Amino acid sequence: MSIGLDLGTSGVKALAMDEHQNILASAGAALTVSRPHDGWSEQEPADWIAATEQAIGALLRQIDPASVMSIGLSGQMHGATLLDAGDRVLRPCLLWNDTRSHAEAAKLDADPAFRAITGNIVFPGFTAPKVEWVRRNEPEIFAQTAKILLPKDYLRLWLTGEHVSDMSDAAGTGWLSVADRDWSERLLAETGLTRAHMPRLVEGSDVSGHLRPELAARWGLSEGVVIAGGGGDNAASAVGVGVVKPGTAFLSLGTSGVLFAATERFHPDAAAAVHSFCHALPDRWHQMGVILAATDALNWFAQVLGLSPEVATRDLGDLQAPSRTLFLPYLGGERTPHNDAQVRASFLHLGHDSDRDAMVCAVLEGVGYAIRDCRDALASTGTRFDRLIGVGGGTRSDYWVKLIATILDQPIELPVAGDFGGAFGAARLGMMAATGQGAELAVPPRTERVIEPDRMLTGAFAEGHARYRTAYQTLKLLH
Repeated sequence: MSIGLDLGTSGVKALAMDEHQNILASAGAALTVSRPHDGWSEQEPADWIAATEQAIGALLRQIDPASVMSIGLSGQMHGATLLDAGDRVLRPCLLWNDTRSHAEAAKLDADPAFRAITGNIVFPGFTAPKVEWVRRNEPEIFAQTAKILLPKDYLRLWLTGEHVSDMSDAAGTGWLSVADRDWSERLLAETGLTRAHMPRLVEGSDVSGHLRPELAARWGLSEGVVIAGGGGDNAASAVGVGVVKPGTAFLSLGTSGVLFAATERFHPDAAAAVHSFCHALPDRWHQMGVILAATDALNWFAQVLGLSPEVATRDLGDLQAPSRTLFLPYLGGERTPHNDAQVRASFLHLGHDSDRDAMVCAVLEGVGYAIRDCRDALASTGTRFDRLIGVGGGTRSDYWVKLIATILDQPIELPVAGDFGGAFGAARLGMMAATGQGAELAVPPRTERVIEPDRMLTGAFAEGHARYRTAYQTLKLLH
C-alpha cells in the first residue's frame, strides 16, 4: 500500500492506494492563508504539520497501517520556507501566489543568465525573488538562513529528518539548471546563497529517505517506510492522470488554472512566459501555462454576490454566444502570458443589461480566455497536444468545461469518477520508489465522457478572445 500526501494552499490531503492502484481511503484537513498586505500570501509551516497529522490520523483509521510501504509527496510550488541551522522556521512561508517581490524578480530577470540557465522568466511567484526580497527587507532573517525548503520538502524534513527536494519542484525556484537537473551555483551566488543552502536533489520516483522510527511507531507503520521524491503539485497531478508522454496534456481548473503538456525534451521559450520545468519522472520535462485565478475568480465573485459558486452558476442553461461584458481575472496579477504582478482584475463593457447571470458568464469566459492565452503561448513554442484531460473542482461544471472546450476548439476528456490529482500522483510515485517500477504505472484513467466544443460558437468566442486581449492592453495602460 502507498500513501500520497498533497500539501495544497487550502488544505492537506492524504490518500491510500493499494498495489493495484485502487484508492482505498482519503482524508483531509483545512489550511488558511494570511494576506497582511496587498500582494502578500503567507502560511505558517507549523500549520502544515498539524494539518498533515490530522489528515494522516484520519486516513490511518480507515486502513491497515502495517500494510503501508511507501509515502509520496506532492505540494504547492515556489514557497520560500527559511530555516536556521537548527531547522527552526525563521518566518512565515511566502507562498506561490505572493507577488511582493516583483521588483526583485525584474532585477534578477534582467540578468541574462537566469533565463539562459533556467529556461524561464523569473516570475515574482518563484522562490529566488522571494528570498531576495527577504535579503533586502529582512536582513536579520536572511543572515540566519541556513536552509531553504519548498513547502512539501518541509513536510519531508519532518517525516525523514532529511533536506531533500525533487527535480520538478526545484525547477520552479529560479535556481535550477533545468536542462542539467542540478542547482546552478552561478544563480545561487547572484542571490547571496551557496549549494549548502539548498536541499539534496532526487527524481520524483526515487527514494528520498525513510520514515523516522518515532513517527512509524506513533502511527503503527512498519519501520523503513520509503518516502519518495514526489513532485510539485502539477507534475504529481500529471503522474496521477497519466500525462507523461508528448502529445498529452491536462487542464486543471482549481484555485489557479493550469494547462500542462508533457514533453520529451527541454525546449524553453522564456519570452512566451511559459513554464519549462523538469517532470517528476527521470529524463522527462513539461511545459505549463499558469493563470493565478481560476475557481478563485468564481469563488470571489460568488462571495461578492453572497452566493455559493454552485448557486451562482445554477441557472446558466445551455452555452450561449459570448457576453458583451468582459472580465479579466487578474485578482492577484497574472503569469502566462503577461508576467504582470501588478495588474488587477476588471469588468469592462458593463451596461443596463449586465445582470447577475451576464456577469457570472463573463467571469467564466474570462478564465476561459486566460486558458486560451496559455494554449497559444504553448503553441508558440512548438508544444501541441491531441489529448486534453480535464481535472479539478471547476470541471464539475459542464457549462464551464463546454465553454473552455469551445474557446480552445478542443475536446476535453473527463475521467471516470475518482481522485486523480496530486495525492494520487504522489501515491504512484511512492509505489515507484518502493518497487523500482517507473512510468508504466502512470497510465491515464478511463474516460467517462468527452465534452466537445460547440463549433457553431467557436468563431464568436475567437472574436471574444481577441477583444479580451485588447482589453488587457487597455488595462495595462491604467495601472
